[in-house]
Amino acid sequence: MPAKDIYHETVKTALTKDGWTITDDPFKLKWGLRELFVDLGAKKIIVAQNGERQIVVEIKTFRGHSQIYDLQQCLGQYLLYRTILEESKSEDRLYLAIRKAIYEQIFSEAIGTLVIRKFHLRLLIFDSGREEIVQWIN
Repeated sequence: MPAKDIYHETVKTALTKDGWTITDDPFKLKWGLRELFVDLGAKKIIVAQNGERQIVVEIKTFRGHSQIYDLQQCLGQYLLYRTILEESKSEDRLYLAIRKAIYEQIFSEAIGTLVIRKFHLRLLIFDSGREEIVQWIN
């Protein structure tokens, strides 16, 4: 079982405040002989659409020595998880959860906007102090 990110409980609280129900902690992916673990699975009833929306959330802190290295690592992990979800014909949408400060420091810069656009990243941006989601990027 992988270690939990330092913002794991913060993101769980933020999702719950936003009306989500945590369904998996962690969310298990299996492909061939390999098992991988994404931080969280959650669902929300969407009244306007008469249905449910399910998401999978990978939480990243970007607390290493280099934000570019952290970006490379999280992008590789995100793309691997998304590929497995797509190949499994899963309806779950994968989101990368990052702090608002990290979004402002790297994802709103040219390199971040390039990665978001080229790889169609879905982001969940949260305020770690208030334990709230401040923005969704689809």
